[in-house]
Amino acid sequence: MNWITTLLGNLNYATVFFLMLLESTVIPVPSELVVSPAAYHAAGGNLNIWLIILFATIGADCGATINYFAGYYLGRPIIYRFANSKWGKMCLLNQQKVEKSERYFDDHGVVATITGRLIPGIRHLISIPAGLAKMNFGKFILYTTIGAGIWNCILAALGWWLHSFVPEEELHDKLIEYGDYIKYTILGLVAVAVLYFIIKYLLKKGKKAL
Repeated sequence: MNWITTLLGNLNYATVFFLMLLESTVIPVPSELVVSPAAYHAAGGNLNIWLIILFATIGADCGATINYFAGYYLGRPIIYRFANSKWGKMCLLNQQKVEKSERYFDDHGVVATITGRLIPGIRHLISIPAGLAKMNFGKFILYTTIGAGIWNCILAALGWWLHSFVPEEELHDKLIEYGDYIKYTILGLVAVAVLYFIIKYLLKKGKKAL
């Protein structure tokens, strides 16, 4: 998709919003190649980092809302049919990925709308099972905003930090390198958070049983 490459090379508040909207639907736009480079330029005085985070999060909310309503109104058969279609494959999508996001949502409940936004392979699809489950829209937007906001802050901090020692021509490679470290760290933090809530729930349930 050459037009996405063009947009990535001309980052401003509008393109950050639009690309993050796409990233939160089913279009394969890597968020670390949007928010972090924009923050890198913000560190150089060309943009405002807080506005980058704001527009990135609003864009993520809008894209997630599209997925939510697709799940809510279209239903599972049509979603699966699209995932298995030629267009779905062009978006690097398949039924197994949708089912994986559904299992994650079923296992973790509404909190998955927050934590799922931080997990690669789940983050851009977690809104679909929320729509299929007809999750309250107000809660959905609140949790999506929290999850997307946290992720965008992490990516923005990475881009700002890299500006201090990475030349612009090396930025892409460094983002790929550090992006993997961030993904693994986030996965570990999410696992710890989920374990905490499970233990808290079991202890609470045990006290009620006494």
